[in-house]
Amino acid sequence: MDLRYVQSFVTTVECGSIAEAARRLDLTAAAVAARLKALEDELGTQLLKRSGRVVKPTAAGLNIFDRARNILRAERDLRALANERVQLGELRLGSFVSALTTVLPPVLRRLYAANPDLSVSVVSNASVELCRMVAAGDLDAAVVVEPQFAMPKTCDFRVLMEEPLVVVAPDDLAHREAHDLLRTQPYIQYDRSVAGGQMADRYLRQHGLTPHTRLEINGLMSIAAMVDQGLGISLLPDWSALWSSGLCIQRVALPGIAPMRKSGFVWSSNGPHAPIARKFLEHAEALFSRP
Repeated sequence: MDLRYVQSFVTTVECGSIAEAARRLDLTAAAVAARLKALEDELGTQLLKRSGRVVKPTAAGLNIFDRARNILRAERDLRALANERVQLGELRLGSFVSALTTVLPPVLRRLYAANPDLSVSVVSNASVELCRMVAAGDLDAAVVVEPQFAMPKTCDFRVLMEEPLVVVAPDDLAHREAHDLLRTQPYIQYDRSVAGGQMADRYLRQHGLTPHTRLEINGLMSIAAMVDQGLGISLLPDWSALWSSGLCIQRVALPGIAPMRKSGFVWSSNGPHAPIARKFLEHAEALFSRP
């Protein structure tokens, strides 16, 4: 089987368009269509269905899509391993949203300095889903909020940082007590579909606090920008990027011991890319782990 045909199939499914796939592959649309037809003939079944300019996989196409992507990834790994300068292949890495701007850039900078030919593909998703993908072998590793369930024995997890919940308030309200703010001010709820939002919601319920929720949204920086504009206050992990953003916001500590959002690194300890995953972890620990 010609892997160029497989590449054309995968790219077409990802793009949903033969024309866009042709642009990405630097081919003509006719050449991509010919490759797709050749692959269908070789497999003896229709893989794609066309409706105008839109292309979607058939049931057979869906059945082979993930396997086809894995074949292409394996080929890239083989090429990398055959290169004397590279012994790493492609690292399939996941990250929850806020770690994309705080954890990944400095760690990848160090990793690429030591391994300039390394290839990394990054997927962003909720931590629960990322943990599931690592456990299923769809990802080699991920930066996640600590899972609240037992991971398979084939996976390891290491805490990198701890961020206590704090009330985030505009500058002119920062002198007030945290629970008073939560009782009296309009509240911006951190999305309860993610771990940090669930932690904040649980804290409110445990302390009998029922703030007037104005809206619910994902994205710590988005919430901070709304607080800056006077739309309300919020209960968020004490994320370092909030305080270097130039926004007119302040942290107000919770009374007593605040719940901690623990962020860390989960990886498949027996996976094909475990060595480079551990290198990522080493750099992350050097940057973020407390002594």
